[in-house]
Amino acid sequence: MTQNQAAAGINAPKKRTWLGRLGKDLVQNRYLYLMFVPVLVIYILFMYIPMYGVIIAFKDFNPGLGILGSEWVGFQHFENFFSSYYFGRILRNTLIISGLSLLVNFPAPIIFALLLNEIRLKRFKKFVQSVTYFPHFLSTVIVCGLIIEFCSTHGAINQIIQIFSPDTPVRNLLAEKSLFRPIYIISGVWQNFGWDSIIYLAALSGVDSSLYEATVIDGAGRWKQTLHVSIPSILPTIVIMLILAIGGLMNVGWEKIVLLYSPTTYETADVISSFVYRRGLIENDFSFSTAVGLFNSLVNFLLIMITNRISKAVTENSLW
Repeated sequence: MTQNQAAAGINAPKKRTWLGRLGKDLVQNRYLYLMFVPVLVIYILFMYIPMYGVIIAFKDFNPGLGILGSEWVGFQHFENFFSSYYFGRILRNTLIISGLSLLVNFPAPIIFALLLNEIRLKRFKKFVQSVTYFPHFLSTVIVCGLIIEFCSTHGAINQIIQIFSPDTPVRNLLAEKSLFRPIYIISGVWQNFGWDSIIYLAALSGVDSSLYEATVIDGAGRWKQTLHVSIPSILPTIVIMLILAIGGLMNVGWEKIVLLYSPTTYETADVISSFVYRRGLIENDFSFSTAVGLFNSLVNFLLIMITNRISKAVTENSLW
């Protein structure tokens, strides 16, 4: 080694270790990390520490003996669930309700955001946004109360039907097995499409205006501008939101289901989350309900992993 090479080796900057880079980043962004601390504490307390209780899915949990003292039964609860007569029913209902909700609820806010983006009157635009955002802030109990009232025998829907078709018998629409799913899905669109459109409106606001100007010069109208500029610009956002939506495909909200369904509609309305609620909180079968909930979470995890990989291969957009 020559003298110059030795000097160059001595003077060469040392590569930082990942701990060194982390320490430097913590110092430079200390205030941002300080703001993140409360969120981290909440997640640790209410998300990660409770994961310890998942082991009761593999035990015959007895509150008197505690988690560690309860008898270990392995996969018995899972086997009982998979071999039960209601497994096929609640899995089918979960997939149908979730799938139909995804097909209807997912494109609705995208279409609404694209249409709202074309409105030039700011006051009217703000009015429409306020009206469509409002249902999201209503509690599930209030929304379900409105649905029950509208669908009852003396509700507005039956009265409208009687005006146009007097011979149609008056009935409780929520007690009809064939109508429960449409009512659930349509009410979900009404409650959430405005709020869900916010992220797409934010993405549209970041589109370079020069792209629209270029298409106008080329003679493109509103439709072609939307097709060739707006949609491609928000496509990464759409893909990410789709991955997250598919990742939660098995998570049908049990609150709304429990508030709306009845024994007459169990055949088409009972889903995994409502089944877990009944077995866990009403029948106090904590181990069995935890096993069913764990199965549900594992399916969601596999769905989000598979969807993310497919998205990365096809569109080059993914969560990681």
